[in-house]
This record gives sequence, structure tokens and C-alpha cells, in this order.
Amino acid sequence: MDTTRVLMNGRFRSYVLPLVVLCFLVLFLFISGSCASLNNTPASGKIPVVFDTDIGDDIDDTWALALLLRSPEFDVKLITTAVGDTTTKAKVVAKMLETAGRTDIPIGIGPATEKTKFRQKEWVKDYDLSRYPGTIYQDGAKALVDTIMNSKQRLKLIAVGPLPTVAAALKREPQIAQRVDFIGMHGSIRKGYRGKDRADPEYNVVKFVQAAQNVFTAPWPMTITPLDTCGIVSLKDQKYQKVFNSELPVTKALIECYRIWANGRPIDKESSTLFDTVAIYLALSTNFLVMETLPIKVTDNGLTVIDENAKKMDCATEWKYLGAFEDFLVQRLTK
Repeated sequence: MDTTRVLMNGRFRSYVLPLVVLCFLVLFLFISGSCASLNNTPASGKIPVVFDTDIGDDIDDTWALALLLRSPEFDVKLITTAVGDTTTKAKVVAKMLETAGRTDIPIGIGPATEKTKFRQKEWVKDYDLSRYPGTIYQDGAKALVDTIMNSKQRLKLIAVGPLPTVAAALKREPQIAQRVDFIGMHGSIRKGYRGKDRADPEYNVVKFVQAAQNVFTAPWPMTITPLDTCGIVSLKDQKYQKVFNSELPVTKALIECYRIWANGRPIDKESSTLFDTVAIYLALSTNFLVMETLPIKVTDNGLTVIDENAKKMDCATEWKYLGAFEDFLVQRLTK
């Protein structure tokens, strides 16, 4: 036996192998840190978000809230209401959160605007907001500012309605734009409602044009799903039936709200257009969509046009895999 070789091999193992292990450990930590930085999430892996909604008007907000609550990737820090009777809209949010067992999520009541009737008010006619076991902030714009400014992680602000609450928060504290990424269901770039081949003044923008202009020019990173993509989303046939017949409490509540919102029209065959659900998905991923970085301006008549002098933002302009998104939506609301 070559004693020298045995000694050399022993020394090799004693010095080199620990070095190799150390190198792999450093590489692992580097990759883990890079991924955490890329995803901008805390160590828990959850994405911290705040959600602004005009729930109670179109039923798609209720679908979006259900999807948000059924997505374990999210750490929901606050939900604020927008437009019209924002206190009654907070009741809809509160009842949905109680149904889902998520009263840990605070609710902020946004600035009330013109008095409007909304059909889902019937769903909460006997609901006492003062008995909500979680936290209710009467000043939703302030709650939005405080939540953003006090967060240790960068947040995602998902907005799926007109923007008076977000604009009010931005006016109070412009620095919030440095601390969040904005993700919204807003605008119409090349296609309008029902997939027609021209842009429309989209409701969430044209309802409060000045608020939309303020939000669209603020210095936060923006991602939007305009009508080009969100305006053609609905569930039909077997996919819809799975949701319609689901026994999950939050999904059953969603269907109850849909029935009230439909006001006598049959709801057993298909959903309405589910615009707002796409914004929830964009806070998770862009894989199912074609994304373009475009300079978008909000005009005084509520159009969202490509203007080379405007701020650039990421726009979901086409679907790669619409069917896959529908499957994702069904899976989240039924399992």
C-alpha cells in the first residue's frame, strides 16, 4: 500500500470537502437571496398586498375578492372601499371576510362620493358593521397611507375600481408611490368592451378621470389589465358549473351575491364578465398573458391612449393562455 497516497487523500478530504460544502452553501444563499429580491416577498414567501375595490356595483369585484381570499400566496394587509356608499360596501367586504374566516384583515372605508344604489346591498341589509370582529377604519385613505408607510416590505396595491380612494391617499402622502407597486384593472388600449376592435372609455377610468390621471402619473411602477384582456374573461359550461356548485363557504357566498346582482336573470349557465379577477392574477404572475411596456396617458375624456410623452407601464394586451387562466380561477374557487 502507498502510505503517502493514503495520507494525501486523507488531507484532500479533510481540506477540500469542507471547502466544497462551503461553496455550495454560499451559492444556495446567493440564489435564495436573489429569488427573494426578485419576488419582493418576505421570508414567509407571501406577497404583501392592499386591495382597493368598488365592490357592490358590478359583481366582478366580488369574484376578485373571493379569488384574493382563496390565494394563499397573498398576505392581505388591508382592504379599502371606493365610490358611492363606501360604508355599505364595507359591509359586503366584512361579510365576505367573516364567511371566509378572515376577519384578521382590516377594512378601510374610502371617501363617500355620490349616493348610488347597488344590488348587493340586499345581501347585507341585516349586517351590523359595528359587530365585525376585525378592525374597521372610518378613514380608509388614511388607513391606506398608514399601512403602506408602516410596512417593512414593499407592498403591491391592487385596485379594481375607480380611484378616488387611492388618489386621496396619494394626495395625503405622495411618498406612498415610492413604497408600492400598483396593479390595476383599468383602461382600454386597442380593444373595447366585448372585444370590439376599438378602445372605449373604460368605467374605472372615466368615472373619476382626474383621480385616474393622478394615479397614472404617480411615480410607482404600474401594471394594468385593460379591456383588451380582462374584457373577454367569463366562465361557461363545465368550468362554470364547478364554481356554481362549489360547497366552499366563500364561493357559495359569491354565488348568493351573483344571484342578487343578476336581479332575476338566470345565473345557472355562465358568469358575467370577470374583469377584476385578472388584476388579482397579475399580482401573482404574468405567465398567461402577453405583456407590453407602453407609455399610457389618461385623456380628459377618459381614454387611455399610447402617447410617447406619457409614463411607461406594463400592460396585459393579449392572452397567451386564456383557458389556463380560466382553469386557475376554477381551481382556486372550488378546492
